[in-house]
Amino acid sequence: MAKIAKTHEDIEAQILEIQGMKASLQEENGEQGVGLVSTGFYDQEIYGGSDSRFAGYVTSIAANEQEDDDEDDTSTSLLGQKKPSFHAPVAMLNSIPQSDEQYDPFAEHRPQKIADREDEYKARRRQMIISPERLDPFADGGKTPDPKMQVRSYVDVMMEQNLSKEEREIRLQLAEKAKSGDLKAVNGSAASQAAAKRKRRWDQTADQTPSNATPKKLSSWDQADAGAETPGHTPAHTPSNSRWDETPGRPKGSETPGATPSTRMWDPTPSHTPAGAATPGRDTPGHATPGHGGATGSVRKNRWDETPKTERETPGHGSGWAETPRTDRGEESVGETPTPGASKRKSRWDETPASQMGSSTPLLTPGKTPLGTPAMNMATPTPGHLMSMTPEQLQAWRWEREIDERNRPLTDEELDAMFPEGYKVLPPPAGYVPIRTPARKLSATPTPIGGMTGFHMQAEDRTTKQMNDQPSGNLPFLKPDDIQYFDKLLVEVDESTLSPEEQKERKIMKLLLKIKNGTPPMRKAALRQITDKAREFGAGPLFNQILPLLMSPTLEDQERHLLVKVIDRILYKLDDLVRPYVHKILVVIEPLLIDEDYYARVEGREIISNLAKAAGLATMISTMRPDIDNMDEYVRNTTARAFAVVASALGIPSLLPFLKAVCKSKKSWQARHTGIKIVQQIAILMGCAILPHLRSLVEIIEHGLVDEQQKVRTISALAIAALAEAATPYGIESFDSVLKPLWKGIRQHRGKGLAAFLKAIGYLIPLMDAEYANYYTREVMLILIREFQSPDEEMKKIVLKVVKQCCGTDGVEANYIKTEILPPFFKHFWQHRMALDRRNYRQLVDTTVELANKVGAAEIISRIVDDLKDEAEQYRKMVMETIEKIMGNLGAADIDHKLEEQLIDGILYAFQEQTTEDSVMLNGFGTVVNALGKRVKPYLPQICGTVLWRLNNKSAKVRQQAADLISRTAVVMKTCQEEKLMGHLGVVLYEYLGEEYPEVLGSILGALKAIVNVIGMHKMTPPIKDLLPRLTPILKNRHEKVQENCIDLVGRIADRGAEYVSAREWMRICFELLELLKAHKKAIRRATVNTFGYIAKAIGPHDVLATLLNNLKVQERQNRVCTTVAIAIVAETCSPFTVLPALMNEYRVPELNVQNGVLKSLSFLFEYIGEMGKDYIYAVTPLLEDALMDRDLVHRQTASAVVQHMSLGVYGFGCEDSLNHLLNYVWPNVFETSPHVIQAVMGALEGLRVALGPCRMLQYCLQVGARK
Repeated sequence: MAKIAKTHEDIEAQILEIQGMKASLQEENGEQGVGLVSTGFYDQEIYGGSDSRFAGYVTSIAANEQEDDDEDDTSTSLLGQKKPSFHAPVAMLNSIPQSDEQYDPFAEHRPQKIADREDEYKARRRQMIISPERLDPFADGGKTPDPKMQVRSYVDVMMEQNLSKEEREIRLQLAEKAKSGDLKAVNGSAASQAAAKRKRRWDQTADQTPSNATPKKLSSWDQADAGAETPGHTPAHTPSNSRWDETPGRPKGSETPGATPSTRMWDPTPSHTPAGAATPGRDTPGHATPGHGGATGSVRKNRWDETPKTERETPGHGSGWAETPRTDRGEESVGETPTPGASKRKSRWDETPASQMGSSTPLLTPGKTPLGTPAMNMATPTPGHLMSMTPEQLQAWRWEREIDERNRPLTDEELDAMFPEGYKVLPPPAGYVPIRTPARKLSATPTPIGGMTGFHMQAEDRTTKQMNDQPSGNLPFLKPDDIQYFDKLLVEVDESTLSPEEQKERKIMKLLLKIKNGTPPMRKAALRQITDKAREFGAGPLFNQILPLLMSPTLEDQERHLLVKVIDRILYKLDDLVRPYVHKILVVIEPLLIDEDYYARVEGREIISNLAKAAGLATMISTMRPDIDNMDEYVRNTTARAFAVVASALGIPSLLPFLKAVCKSKKSWQARHTGIKIVQQIAILMGCAILPHLRSLVEIIEHGLVDEQQKVRTISALAIAALAEAATPYGIESFDSVLKPLWKGIRQHRGKGLAAFLKAIGYLIPLMDAEYANYYTREVMLILIREFQSPDEEMKKIVLKVVKQCCGTDGVEANYIKTEILPPFFKHFWQHRMALDRRNYRQLVDTTVELANKVGAAEIISRIVDDLKDEAEQYRKMVMETIEKIMGNLGAADIDHKLEEQLIDGILYAFQEQTTEDSVMLNGFGTVVNALGKRVKPYLPQICGTVLWRLNNKSAKVRQQAADLISRTAVVMKTCQEEKLMGHLGVVLYEYLGEEYPEVLGSILGALKAIVNVIGMHKMTPPIKDLLPRLTPILKNRHEKVQENCIDLVGRIADRGAEYVSAREWMRICFELLELLKAHKKAIRRATVNTFGYIAKAIGPHDVLATLLNNLKVQERQNRVCTTVAIAIVAETCSPFTVLPALMNEYRVPELNVQNGVLKSLSFLFEYIGEMGKDYIYAVTPLLEDALMDRDLVHRQTASAVVQHMSLGVYGFGCEDSLNHLLNYVWPNVFETSPHVIQAVMGALEGLRVALGPCRMLQYCLQVGARK
């Protein structure tokens, strides 16, 4: 304790020590017996040697004759009894991060919903309303529609649009006036008086008279009217002009005479009027309570007007403790006692519940303790008794209720649903009584109240009933989120009794559920069925169910993809029937155009394109026209993108007149903005396809550069930039009319407007001739250099892009870039902050590389090479990536010796200090070393020393990077003739083949493969005969990187050094390779198949072929297919005559998989050997005859593939007789309906057409036609 605690741990330790000392003192002084001597010992025999005299006794009695759980015994510990508590050290508890949110361990494994990744802007799509279907003006041949039809036309939509626009503008004006203080009342004296005292229809009576009394100024919460004024005073007020006032002509207070009217909604609640006060005939003010002489007729009483007293049956009771306090009681005389007034109908809302439930049985006093059996406290509690129960009783009651609910008897309907037909209900034996424990029987008995009988109201059964939450029949699982869309399928109905529309609705619902949640076969069948019956179902019922599903907030990517596919399929079938539903579809599909997923954007474009082709240009324009000047920017943005898709589908010329009208709209700047944005999106979407219409598009939007609205000017400049980018490197003459306004704009604008104008000029300069490009670059560079120091991130990106474009043109001189651009460029851009933003990082690297292409590598690298030793790793990565790209493009020719030393030193430092897991440093190291070539020889010992040291590092990532670096530099070591060094590295890597981390092991195998490739088999250390047996067990590793590198290494040894290894070892490897044919990665399977060929070439085909043929009997299809490819490669490597006899003999095995495998092998074999097949075509013809006549469809399909490859390989080699013979066996299969078989048959016929000539095929076709 003498040491002063300074750290948190020391303070905690001292606190614990002091607490322990206090506890020991208490035990010594208060809790032990009386000591006989000063030592404090006492007689154990007298005190029993226990801390408590209650030890050994039962501490509680279970209420339900069962022992309570320990967790429920929270408040029953007896006198002085302590429970030991143990917890972790405080320092360890503090180190655990505490979170208020409950952690879900399965969150990352659940499919992510689309709504989870949407930002606030994209989430607006769920606020869009699916509008009703619209009128199709082209239906019925363009006839005038019936005016009685309740269908929205284009006029209705435009009127709604204009109305909402005006409403929004008025609200904006009101908000601005309220903000500036100009908003004033314009209703004259009435308004001013209303302002003085605001009244509503329940605040005054119709017969109130004006008064000259000046009202006291009160707050809005404290104002009181006539009924709440001082007794005897009758003020009157001007009637309020509120819209909530009552209908004129109905005097207030005339309903219930004698009552005082309530003045306003926040007035104090009137006191309760006991029963008997509403006697007929009491209709004059004289019967009012004395002292309230000023009261007039009362307003109608309302049951919500007061909080009644709980003891309302007691006459004359006036305590009113449960009433809302009145604010004006201070003005009343103390002696006033409310007289019983008009009675009011008793309601269950009239009482404030008390803590103890009153007795409702007749003859008992309310609130009195019920008389009953002694076991009453254990009876089934009613809600009012819950407050009087102990925690143990309450917990026992809850458990009992839950157990009863779970063990409730099943109904006959539930049993019928659970069991198949044939079961019957067994009647219970006579005299059978269910056994129940006395405690349960007692607690379930209704509470007897003093033995009294009487009427009681049956309580509503609020127990939870089991609801069928899954549809019956052959339907997939229904998610909880889908119930709101497919709830009708949960109800069992007799479909024959439904109307045709309801039957159609249920049918569509079932098909959509199968498509959304079903298995692939179920989904495929449902998709085909809903496509085929699309016109039968009708556009309305289909879209009314599909589109709400697509708007669901819980939709997943896969589900959205399937539903979009449904829309795509049915659009083809419905064709022009979709016109009334175009806007509905667009509301749902347009948000896909701004989705972050590329494939979702492609799907959205495809749907809108097909929709435009089905509905036509006029319908698309009339549907989307109201959205062009919508006040919501989100709607305008998606509409512009949809119009661009329509233009790509129907052609730009068809949309040009409409665009010209929209872009020159004088009524709305939003319309001009959207029209110009459509042009921009057309350029982005269609690319160089805009070139034929470039001049027209530029003329449409050129006036936007000088528009009065800033947003229109900005989007115009961005549209010019998009057009120029799409037209690169052509079309500068089309932009002549916009050069002048652009040039003026960059001198007049600042901020976002300047950024857009600079972007446009940046895309136009590369289109110019060299001399013009040089002039414009020098002029615009002044503004760019000024904007180098702009703090705006978006401006920085655009400036970097423009600098890159200007410096990449032919007319710009390198000397100008060195003197004018590079100094401010490196000063303002090469900073740490630029490396933090990924987009800035990428743009800065690209611009610097472009500058290096102009001024040379040394000029740029010399300025940034010292930054390789910067303390910020992200900045070092940016420097390394720039150097890598520069040296990869330009090489190291102009790098002098000093810069070379700086470069190697900086790269080694950056490589060793790397902590992240990306490959930027590794790629840069390899690129620089390979670019330097022989010049790197003096540095190789230092590099290899670093690599060997890092191979011993405890971090797996460091070891992996070191091994990867060896594979990158092995070629340079060979160039520098450092074979001895590579041999040493090979031995070290061989010793590390026991690496436990698969990523590191894969890199070590890759490094060994690189060394084997460059050093050769005869110089390899360790020798190949030692290396290969060590690789065999590694083939069993299931990590993809390990498998791929190991098989590549084994295949390289089999190809170049098979003689160094025994045939037995190669056979062992063959058996291991069979398992790798099951790999998921295609590169692994391909490497395995190639290795079989190398091994067969090394040891002969017979042993390898026996292994492969046995593998044809396995059940796994992918394994068999890879085996057939391996057999074909063995035949190609070792000549077909070594394989064909065994292969044809294997066809005799009466097993379907084996025979199909043999045919597949023949197919690959004839595909690989090509013209060599002319020597073997007659040998295999009998086998193909049998296969083409087989009953199995797969046999005929595979044999047709063999015929196709065979006929293409032997074209022109005189084998027409055999091919014509095979044609007679192939031809009858043209009538097959299976898509796979007919595809293979058509392929065989195409191959035979090439080999036999089209004349022979025409004869066969005409022969079939003549028979028909």
